[in-house]
Amino acid sequence: MTLAEFFSCSLLAFGPPLVMFALTIANDPIRIIIMIAAAFGWLVSFLLSSLIWYAVVPLRSYLAFGMVFAIIIQEAFRYGMYLLLRGTEAGLKVISENQEVGNNKLEMAYVSGLGFGTMSGAFAIINVLADSLGPGSLGLYSGTEYFFVTSAAMTLCMTLLNTFWSVIFFSGLDNKNYLKILWVVGSHFFVSGLSLLNKKELYIVTILPSYIILIITALIAFRCAGGTKQGLLQSFTGRT
Repeated sequence: MTLAEFFSCSLLAFGPPLVMFALTIANDPIRIIIMIAAAFGWLVSFLLSSLIWYAVVPLRSYLAFGMVFAIIIQEAFRYGMYLLLRGTEAGLKVISENQEVGNNKLEMAYVSGLGFGTMSGAFAIINVLADSLGPGSLGLYSGTEYFFVTSAAMTLCMTLLNTFWSVIFFSGLDNKNYLKILWVVGSHFFVSGLSLLNKKELYIVTILPSYIILIITALIAFRCAGGTKQGLLQSFTGRT
């Protein structure tokens, strides 16, 4: 039972990002490098926020305190990735085997966002997945049996959100549309703040608004990338 729970939660959390990686990134070494660089950037941001949390002893017991600084530093590193990719865009296009790299300015935003989100998700759920292997299972005597699946669902949500946030963030900086940047930072704070309710096992209050934000963010990112209703329909029905 615990092994089935482990694999089901793993596939829920990382299945869609793995498919996205396999279909859109795995065939190009430049995209892989950018994704790894973005993942490393998230690790550094996490380290810096951890150092701040560790240094401020009186506020260590307040999770919200660490969360605020973590989000601020992550968004700063997202901006750093924007500067890095825009500064090396021409060089990446020259050395890439795929000549289409760099033609779409938001392509690298998607790649770096997926790296950002994947590393964030890995850190969020790796210990939970380890505990799901047993011994025992939640819900038999105490706790709720929905803890593992909720953690996996929120991990997937944050991974996809980070991907779409990067697309919107890069687009906002390119077009000097600061409302897009405000949406990214504001929704990041909102969704992360909702996760604090998991301590009280208010999972539906966390998951439902988070996925509504995910859908809205996905639509904004789709429009930022030049997507249209007709193009979306054609992606499901096939081109004629």
